[in-house]
Amino acid sequence: MTHEEQGATQPNLHILSVLVENKFGVLARIAGLFSRRGFNIFSLAVAPTDDPSLSRISVVVDVHNTDAAQIAKQLDKLVNVLEITELKPDFSIERELMLARIASNDSGAVQELVDSFGGSIVDSNQDQTIISVHAHPNQLDLCETALREFGIVELQRTGRIALGHLGDSQSN
Repeated sequence: MTHEEQGATQPNLHILSVLVENKFGVLARIAGLFSRRGFNIFSLAVAPTDDPSLSRISVVVDVHNTDAAQIAKQLDKLVNVLEITELKPDFSIERELMLARIASNDSGAVQELVDSFGGSIVDSNQDQTIISVHAHPNQLDLCETALREFGIVELQRTGRIALGHLGDSQSN
């Protein structure tokens, strides 16, 4: 598959970091805005910041039918939204957490694979192993593919979170 063919089938993902007031209903209003406008959410992660009155929402959007600036303008109209930053891949650090339950009792081979991705085995018995890996989403895709040889029983990924590089400015 050529690079152009891959681009045609791959989503055009952008990460928006949205600082909001940590209040009831804010996430529902943001999700409602995406739904009403027909914006596709690829992943969503939300948690309080170091200031308990604020939360940061990392939303990864597929911008095939619109652009990130249009989405940011719509978000900026919401009362509880304080700041919106588009985190460009070249100027940000992205991470995601994956937990996977695999059907394997070959702890040596599993350990070797998990170590190669910087992860750990967090639980195991005679029949199954649960692994944890946090890495760039592309690395997790590769890890997930490699785990398939052991038989994935259950898998959960958190969705992307990101911060801008130190000293680099981001565009809004």
